[in-house]
Amino acid sequence: MKKKKLSIEQCAGLLEVLQKRFEKHIERHPDLQWTAVQAKLEAHPDKLASLMEMEQTEGEPDVLFYNKETDEYGFVDCAAESPKGRRSLCYDAEALASRKEHKPKNSAVAVAEAMGASLLDEAQYQQLQETGKYDLKTSSWLKTPDAVRTLGGALFGDRRYNRVFTYHNGAESYYAARGFRVLLTV
Repeated sequence: MKKKKLSIEQCAGLLEVLQKRFEKHIERHPDLQWTAVQAKLEAHPDKLASLMEMEQTEGEPDVLFYNKETDEYGFVDCAAESPKGRRSLCYDAEALASRKEHKPKNSAVAVAEAMGASLLDEAQYQQLQETGKYDLKTSSWLKTPDAVRTLGGALFGDRRYNRVFTYHNGAESYYAARGFRVLLTV
């Protein structure tokens, strides 16, 4: 899938939205400065297109970490519930192909890849949950280890009873309340 190139106005508008969210939720990244994040984003306009897709599907992306070794910022979907524009999807292309009827429109892995991002794994999902309370009414597909996936399963997580849970389901399943969250490194 070919990425859309953003206009100057779209880039400026997105940067403004991201800056406001960054400043409003400083608890997610107390040791980071917006000017450094913005400079990194401006140096990688292709990443802005991915962030725009995250924003347009109601993911509310925000910076969750900075990796000094790779000199990369990690943007994660921080919407309170699994992004509305990314629900009712099975796990991956294999799961989608295995459905004989009532197929969803796509798979979480395929949509994430088309966005230029990747599903959160269990550790990243746990890290997100340490910054707030997410998926109180929804759930999110998680990057599934090959050992589980080869047996037909896939992982998802949510927060219930003030705890974060990781569960399993058949990869071909899909629900109106299950979406996915992504990680985009810049």
